[in-house]
Amino acid sequence: MDYTREELIEARRQIASTVHKLNEVVKTLETKPDPTRYKAQITLAKRRVAAFTLALELVEGELNKKK
Repeated sequence: MDYTREELIEARRQIASTVHKLNEVVKTLETKPDPTRYKAQITLAKRRVAAFTLALELVEGELNKKK
């Protein structure tokens, strides 16, 4: 699909915000008194960070093509 530069910029902003929030979730869960209790949630959040980081790189690549 063809996206406008503005759409890509907004997508980048939203993805970056989500990555930031997920990283904060990981930090919070890892500092809880018994972090092993939250192992599944920590793993899920880390996997989401990885997926959104990949998406962010793809959006950046598309933005660089539109220069």
